[in-house]
Amino acid sequence: MRNIFVDGYNVINSWPQLNHIKKYSFESARHELIEMLSNYAVYKGYKIFIVFDAHMVIGSLGKKEKINKNVIVVFTKESETADSFIEKTVNNIGRKNEVFVVTSDSLEQQVTFQRGAVRMSSIEFYHEVKNIESKIKNKIQNKYSEKKHTLEDRIEKDMLEKLEKIRKSH
Repeated sequence: MRNIFVDGYNVINSWPQLNHIKKYSFESARHELIEMLSNYAVYKGYKIFIVFDAHMVIGSLGKKEKINKNVIVVFTKESETADSFIEKTVNNIGRKNEVFVVTSDSLEQQVTFQRGAVRMSSIEFYHEVKNIESKIKNKIQNKYSEKKHTLEDRIEKDMLEKLEKIRKSH
């Protein structure tokens, strides 16, 4: 399974939609990112770690929250940046597993690449996620449009048989 580490605030600042939302609410931008990446992760079968800096939050002990089987959200502890968390984690698993790191921080990209991860810019990842969103939307629309929308398609088989008996008896 592919593991993807996402520098959460870097992505929020890079993606137009999220950057707009964050002007009103960082929390809403975080939730939107988590929602978008949850759909992406489930569709692709990837495991995604969305890492948010809490290094400026005094007393933060750090927190990991499992959103679903594919997405884990990490808030770093006090004095730990998202970059340092990602570097440390990639250093431990990068050469054993397929690991991607999403950030537009060029220094972070170099460091994680040296540790065995594949780097991807936030904008490249944005286009990838948007492409998958389109595929999901098309799949849903196609599935919905395949239904005939007749009465026969909407009622239970036993009820349909009873109605047919009534129709034939008259």
